[in-house]
Amino acid sequence: MKVLVIGSGGREHAIAYKLKQSPKVTELYAIPGNPGIAQIGTCIPGLVEDKELIIQFIKDHQIDLTVIGPEVPLCLGLADDIEAAGFKAFGPQKKAATLEGSKAFSKDFMVRHHIPTARYVEVNDFDTACKEIAQFSYPLVIKADGLAAGKGVVIVDNKDDAIATLKDMMVDGALDGAGSKVVLEEFLTGFECSLLCFTDGKTIVPMVSAKDHKQVYDGNKGPNTGGMGTVSPNPFLPEGMDEIFKKDILDPFMQGLKEDGMDYRGVVFIGLMIENNQAKVLEFNVRFGDPETQSILLRLDSDLYEIMDACASYQLDQVDVKWSDDAVACLVLASGGYPGSYEKGKVITGLDQVSDDIVIFHAGTAMKEDQLVTNGGRVLNICAKGKDLQEALTKVYKASEVVTFDGVYFRHDIGLR
Repeated sequence: MKVLVIGSGGREHAIAYKLKQSPKVTELYAIPGNPGIAQIGTCIPGLVEDKELIIQFIKDHQIDLTVIGPEVPLCLGLADDIEAAGFKAFGPQKKAATLEGSKAFSKDFMVRHHIPTARYVEVNDFDTACKEIAQFSYPLVIKADGLAAGKGVVIVDNKDDAIATLKDMMVDGALDGAGSKVVLEEFLTGFECSLLCFTDGKTIVPMVSAKDHKQVYDGNKGPNTGGMGTVSPNPFLPEGMDEIFKKDILDPFMQGLKEDGMDYRGVVFIGLMIENNQAKVLEFNVRFGDPETQSILLRLDSDLYEIMDACASYQLDQVDVKWSDDAVACLVLASGGYPGSYEKGKVITGLDQVSDDIVIFHAGTAMKEDQLVTNGGRVLNICAKGKDLQEALTKVYKASEVVTFDGVYFRHDIGLR
């Protein structure tokens, strides 16, 4: 089978890595891919938003399955267009992808389908927003309605910061228009948990749990990032939560898809806040999380191609999805200055010096004059398995002493509360 992966980050490298292990996958392509993916498949230059180029490539190469990694092409309707051309896609169609494309749409979906979530108000202009913040206590969560590459959620501690953030998003356009509409949301206490599931729109299969560390500095301090590291399983998840997830969240979610006529075949990523054995939904993402994917997929014992093909074909109930009992840790090596401004083009060294049980996924790298260099904020994901979390963490931090580049930054407390 010929498979095409859309995207260029660590998530897409992890997906390609697992797909390559399938005996059914004979040819693996990526648009645009990255230097890590290029070691196991063929990378084709192009933009993930260029639907015309992607569809033409699928036709020319008779691709059996296209796996759409990032949210932007999903929200633009790439899955719809691939299917309209007569080919299979792993990823929800445009209407369902709005669950991530619009925070307001997502919150309305949750309320209508009785999925527990934080109290919120949707606002469309700056003056109204400044009045509506009086409804909430602090901390207050301000969410840009549109896609903002992981930077559209800000937690503020007082009215002055709230007004400054709203001005930044709604008046100054700091998020390229994603914040022209915002959601004001009550701040939930507890601990965050990532719940990823495969679904074909009829059947939903939860993956093993993971814990992401969003903030840039140790101790969960500083601005949010796309994610500085993950561990799987989530060490803080209480026993017996699976049934609560099913009853309170997954069952009403699937019923909501049916009632609203959404064609959802792919991955749903559910961001949760858990307190006192109760779960509330923070957000829906319509694709694999990054870097949760890197730790979760290393625990997958089943054939990823078979699972994805079954999702695309409405046959997920016919696949047995199996997981290993190993723990996995994923450490993100980032460019100094991220998530603010940072320099690119720093030479990366040490990849050939790590032990064989380390898996390194490329997230923001490029080749320049036959040298691997940094090309993004999150540069590399160092991953390792262990019989327990401590063993996995020891391995990734040992590897971080070897793999390096000028200005490298990473958190030292991944996997800790």
